Amino acid sequence: MEVSLTVWIVTIAAIVGLLLFDYVFHVRKAHEPQLKEAAIWSAIYVGIALLFGLYVLFQWGGLYAGEYYAGYITEKALSVDNLFVFLIIMASFKVPRADQQKVLLFGITFALIARTALIFVGAGLINQFAWVFYLFGLILLLTAGSLIKGELSDSAHDEADNFIIRTAKRFMHTSDEYDGDKLFTIENGKKVMTPMLLVMVAIGGTDVLFALDSIPAIFGLTQQTYLVFTAVAFSLMGLRQLYFLIDGLLDRLIYLSWGLAIIL
Repeated sequence: MEVSLTVWIVTIAAIVGLLLFDYVFHVRKAHEPQLKEAAIWSAIYVGIALLFGLYVLFQWGGLYAGEYYAGYITEKALSVDNLFVFLIIMASFKVPRADQQKVLLFGITFALIARTALIFVGAGLINQFAWVFYLFGLILLLTAGSLIKGELSDSAHDEADNFIIRTAKRFMHTSDEYDGDKLFTIENGKKVMTPMLLVMVAIGGTDVLFALDSIPAIFGLTQQTYLVFTAVAFSLMGLRQLYFLIDGLLDRLIYLSWGLAIIL
């Protein structure tokens, strides 16, 4: 599969443009999306991803289009697990509903950057060392096992109380109160970090861990770097809107962990 530099540049520019559109038109003014708004924009982003698959079909043929669609569906399914963990984190930090969009968009942006780096590292390793596939497979099996173990465990745990947050609190002054959507505020004459920045750090750090199963999973479906990158990118687009669609369903989707474990 030959992909020209021009195609790469146009694709990356389009994805960055979609992110900038979200930052400028959706999260600049804090508000809580209504169900209709979330549903419409979720459908738009899914439609864009499906249309891109048709472009792959006409440009490179049915084999690569099938690999793209398989990768996109797998990544989209695994990203749902991210959203439920994000729900738990934001509930733990009591993030104001109107400000949750900005936190989510930061998480998506961070995820896209981190996963792009992992994609190119993974592609380079696969091209040099075939045994990397077995390492990726082991990561997937361990992740699946941890999902089932967590489902069978009765002990509750605080998703927000992770290593990244504890480290941040140890080395930086933090405030217990939000100041709108500001990352830093003045408290007792000193500049301190707000919980808004802490929750962004928590979501960004958590997503790096999710990438350890996400990237190996799609490399098991296709080894074309361009298809891996676009499938991952389009699966992340629209997650913010999807979050508000599935909010409130956490207790109803009781078999989510089992389903994701089987997929992995």
